[in-house]
Amino acid sequence: MKVIFLDLDKTLIGDDYSPEPAKETVNFLKERGFKIIFNSSKTRLEQEYYRSTLEVKDPFIVENGSAVYIPKNYFPFEFPFTRGTQDYKIIELGTPYEIIKRILDKISTEFGLKYYGNSSIEEIVRFTDLPRRLAKLATQREYSETLFKWNKSGFEEKLKKNGLKVSKGSRFYTVTGPTDKGKATRVLLNLYSKLEKVESYAVGDGENDIPMLEVVDNPFAIGLSYNRAKNIKKISELIEVIR
Repeated sequence: MKVIFLDLDKTLIGDDYSPEPAKETVNFLKERGFKIIFNSSKTRLEQEYYRSTLEVKDPFIVENGSAVYIPKNYFPFEFPFTRGTQDYKIIELGTPYEIIKRILDKISTEFGLKYYGNSSIEEIVRFTDLPRRLAKLATQREYSETLFKWNKSGFEEKLKKNGLKVSKGSRFYTVTGPTDKGKATRVLLNLYSKLEKVESYAVGDGENDIPMLEVVDNPFAIGLSYNRAKNIKKISELIEVIR
């Protein structure tokens, strides 16, 4: 079984956030029998948009490894999970958003922090270049915050003292609980390995992707220095590399 973990922003999805250019790569991976796992800092609602458009039906990992969403009846065996919904069994690894926002709100004035929770939709669109409809999906956070700007340094230490983790992505910093993309990747690999032997792949472009790249057999990096990874310039090169 082949399983591939894909970052979204600036990896599978380009600067305009359109899913259209990704279709060729996704269809190629489907034809080769890959299980396709989105592993991104994006929220559940954002990822569901891309999953629907690209017709990907495998599990996915949200908000920098904070939770693994597994479609109900996906695995033919029982496994422990944190909570269930009508559509998913969810394994939560991170910290609830309400706790993260409460801590950020206490220090936001001191450091001049701007993030989803204290920004208007207009500000979010300006900070991220997201289309307005996707910006609204990005505000529906469950386990993390994204720092857009700050006026002075030192906030990282204060957040760490409160049990939070600050990770650098391709554009912004993400604040989560004590988890990362690698921990969530390992959870899914352990579940897949109950079915058959797994050959794992991953593609990422930011420092927050390194924990994910560390735990797979075949890591690929886009514009990222990581000595285990094979460097590619863009996601479409996968078609040539793993053909």
